[in-house]
Amino acid sequence: MRKIDLSNFQVATSETARDINRRILLSLIRKHQPVSRADLSRHSGLQRSTVSSITGELIAERWVTEGAVHDLPRGRKPTFLHLNAARSGIFGINVRPFTTNLALADWAGRFLVQETLPTPASPKEFVGQISQRIRELSKLHPQMTYEGLGVSLPGRIDPYTQRFVFAPNLGWEREREDLKQQLEASTGLAVELENEANACALSEFWFGKHLEGVRNIIAVAVSEGIGVGMVLNGQLVRGPSGVAGEFGHVTIRDDGPKCACGNHGCWEVYGSNSAALRFYREKTSRRKRQGPAGLRLPTAAEFEALLARAERGDALAGEAIDEMAHHLGSGFAMLVTGLAPDLIVVVGEITRLWSRVEPIINREIRRRSFTHAATRIMASGPATRPRLRGIIAFVLQKRFGAPPII
Repeated sequence: MRKIDLSNFQVATSETARDINRRILLSLIRKHQPVSRADLSRHSGLQRSTVSSITGELIAERWVTEGAVHDLPRGRKPTFLHLNAARSGIFGINVRPFTTNLALADWAGRFLVQETLPTPASPKEFVGQISQRIRELSKLHPQMTYEGLGVSLPGRIDPYTQRFVFAPNLGWEREREDLKQQLEASTGLAVELENEANACALSEFWFGKHLEGVRNIIAVAVSEGIGVGMVLNGQLVRGPSGVAGEFGHVTIRDDGPKCACGNHGCWEVYGSNSAALRFYREKTSRRKRQGPAGLRLPTAAEFEALLARAERGDALAGEAIDEMAHHLGSGFAMLVTGLAPDLIVVVGEITRLWSRVEPIINREIRRRSFTHAATRIMASGPATRPRLRGIIAFVLQKRFGAPPII
């Protein structure tokens, strides 16, 4: 049950019910298309006159199109409705310390364009390069209007000011830069910034193949660091300052290596791609009788090379991956014990060796968590582009999501 916040609420108006019904019908069309007006009435419980009125508006505004006529043996022949996926485009950007991915998606969330470029060294360079490319892509698709631009970032965003509040691995001077304002001024688009792990959680919530009704999902984004995004009871959890979910920076060993956040022994120091490469360098340096390996951020190519060595049977590479999986499992046990979600989704290059790391992760969860929570652990491979899909879902939910009324 939600308590009404009497210091910050929005009362329902005569338009509220129609807005909610409009979003419900849009979502039903998205899920069941092609679908008739009669079926929409049955799915929603709305009167047919209400369905006809709202779908008429949606057709006039080009959000929905009419398609084939269903041939029935008797009675009126229904006309099927579809989302007009070509009406609007959404730009999505996923920023990582070394590479940035850019995509243009249609209104159904399908990618039309995907590109990769080196991550610029500063926010100013980022705004300039991204804005130029967005203008070029917009000219190539003049038939589209554009809903907005979503940016997934490896850090936490203040939900009120939309400024960086915590991004230890990116290296941008976040406090001095208003990235949202600069991008909006340069592109002319509405811009939404979101943490990468939150984007992954939204991706699974909106596009995942889990059972209908799953409302408690945790996404663990494993890359240079570890990010955790939480959808609990159907709501994305950010906390009042935007930093809820920073489990990657929970200390698991006081005497551990120093983390990029300034702390020592954080979970991501042991369970990230950076950690696996450090384990491997330490193992090879011992064999070569060199000094201990230092902590640094790896490129995606370096970690991919480590995965390839493990796949080819390199014993030391395999040991490094197993050690990383062991520590991932320890952190997952913390999430299962503390939050008991329906589903934990693992995102990142490590899922390439899922058949190897999954048993280690599950063994650690069984060993450390005694709550008997029925949490499923599953992998979302890089091919699904969960960070990009999630940030696109973040823009889409402004049309499909439930409106705030209290």
